Amino acid sequence: MTSIDSPQLAALAAVVDEGSFEAAADVLHLTQPAVSQRIKALEASVGQILVRRTRPVTVTEAGRSYLRLARQVSVLTDDARREAAGSGTSGRSVVLPIAVNSDSLGSWVLPALAPLAAEIAFDLHREDEAHSAALLRDGSVMAAITTSQAPVQGCTVRRLGIMTYRVCAARGFADRWFSGGATTATLAEAPVVVFDRKDDLQDAYLRNRSVDPGAPPRHYVPSSADYADAVRLGMGWGLLTEPQCLDGLESGALVELDPGRRTEVTLYWQQWSLRTAALDRVSAAVHEAAARHLR
Repeated sequence: MTSIDSPQLAALAAVVDEGSFEAAADVLHLTQPAVSQRIKALEASVGQILVRRTRPVTVTEAGRSYLRLARQVSVLTDDARREAAGSGTSGRSVVLPIAVNSDSLGSWVLPALAPLAAEIAFDLHREDEAHSAALLRDGSVMAAITTSQAPVQGCTVRRLGIMTYRVCAARGFADRWFSGGATTATLAEAPVVVFDRKDDLQDAYLRNRSVDPGAPPRHYVPSSADYADAVRLGMGWGLLTEPQCLDGLESGALVELDPGRRTEVTLYWQQWSLRTAALDRVSAAVHEAAARHLR
């Protein structure tokens, strides 16, 4: 049986996380040749190439399993150290990489995680909820908020709730572009605000309205708060979460263009089946906050 060396696994995780052998060496307080030697030794031990020597360094298909193992060893080791030292002992925080979609990150997730920040170091990966499961598969994160109900291999999944989006626009923008309502003709011409090129919410809505998503001009605004501001400022129409739009709708600054067609996105929490005290606490905090903020 092949013996896996913990320092080699730590080097693998550091190289992937930092994106280069040089940066990993700084984090590990080693020389770059020493890090390279550990990666080569691990690859020789398992008989497969585990990382692509690109910029940034990326993990290969074969390397995903070992990257996941590296993170499991790290979190279990940290948990054991803290337990042995006593719960009241301050020391190195457990590091938990988590994938979170932007709308959740910008609203209810950070307040849920903040009370744990003294004991857990969060490595948050902002990723579209339809794509975050991929980060679980390649070992980049230990947990993710995702739209996928099918569990990634080696993971468990639990429903968090539904996030509701409304088609909104600034009052002046709506008066200019949608004076006759949100018709297929007006939707094909009016500018739209899109989060980024992975964001399919607006395109899915247009397809449901029999409008070619490529027809209207679009603005890309890749920040949840700035996205909502772009809609409020009249740059284009867009799908806003209910917390983002309710004040504006009540004051009249925003108009809901299509009240009969609200988009509902069901979110799930996927995490490694590996149980650790830190991961259990984070999971509990996320589910408690989701129960308050999601439907």
